Amino acid sequence: MRLLHTSDWHLGRAFHRVGMLGAQADFIDHLVATVRERDVDAVVVSGDVYDRAVPPLAAVELFDDALHRLAGLGVPTVMISGNHDSARRLGVGAGLIGRAGIHLRTEPARCGTPVVLSDAHGDIAFYGLPYLEPALVKDEFGVERAGHEAVLAAAMDRVRADLASRAPGTRSVVLAHAFVTGGEPSDSERDITVGGVAAVPAGVFDGVDYVALGHLHGCQTLTERVRYSGSPLPYSFSEATHRKTMWLVDLGADGSVAAERIDCPVPRPLARIRGTLEELLADPALAAHEEAWVEATLTDQVRPADPMARLTGRFPHTLSLVFDPDRAPDESAASYAGRLAGRGDQEIAEDFVAHVRGAGCDERERAVLRDAFDAVRADQAVREVAR
Repeated sequence: MRLLHTSDWHLGRAFHRVGMLGAQADFIDHLVATVRERDVDAVVVSGDVYDRAVPPLAAVELFDDALHRLAGLGVPTVMISGNHDSARRLGVGAGLIGRAGIHLRTEPARCGTPVVLSDAHGDIAFYGLPYLEPALVKDEFGVERAGHEAVLAAAMDRVRADLASRAPGTRSVVLAHAFVTGGEPSDSERDITVGGVAAVPAGVFDGVDYVALGHLHGCQTLTERVRYSGSPLPYSFSEATHRKTMWLVDLGADGSVAAERIDCPVPRPLARIRGTLEELLADPALAAHEEAWVEATLTDQVRPADPMARLTGRFPHTLSLVFDPDRAPDESAASYAGRLAGRGDQEIAEDFVAHVRGAGCDERERAVLRDAFDAVRADQAVREVAR
């Protein structure tokens, strides 16, 4: 059986205030085309379909379009909810939608109840493990301590128990939305840490043929049988080095796995550039990034005037501007709070200006600060008298 493994669509999410709905629609077009052109037998979507619990209407309409198109191809789809989704909202109408071949698995209690599909070699049981928030599902799974590893292990016990009751040779696929040890996170994923521990060992999933993971946004192979598809689009500059793909997985008659990465359409490349403003504006080696979405880190000692306006003159799609002045080691060693110790209001204000801008106040600015502090003190004095 040939599977297409994807996850983390985050429909409705923007990238640094740039709307991504058009790019998300292009991805859905690409997904449907891949299913049709590569003779895919089943699609698995491992959570975070939406970016938030109550998604915008346009995102819901895009999801509805995706469901209709996948159902129209006659290719079964198994989908779980992630930590960004509202499991209850995503699962509305699951029974009816399932009749069209779109199987939504959003209820923790149904972890051990698979969607069973068949090919020429027999049955394949697809187990959907939606995102399991430990504090909310610990009673369902009868675990004493609310932790990710405990609830996932209990859910997998149900999976293995059901699988053991099926005919010998039944193959198995698990969809899960979790942070598995060995995975490389980015800045895009919402923290799911509970009690300081978010990661679970890959061994939790032992005993099944393929584990289709969601949550981390980089495509990753933890073992030959345990993989993250990653998000089809970037959602932070920490993903600048990611190759955005889906997994095309051939599950053999004996449960063997062969996987191929299918590239997703990229709306615009990402670039992280660093240097002084003048260096960034003049460096010919940066010409390759002039049409990219850019995060620029300026290392100027003194914050230059109008940096964003000047940068966008060369890099019109600059979305993020970071200031990280190159300072001498002795300057950076002292904390800001330490440098302020024992100073008066005027000195603190002047030091703050120097800390933020990289250069101290001139006489005119000092006078403005003095006048402001004098006005505040006078106002306080009047208030005291009025009491």
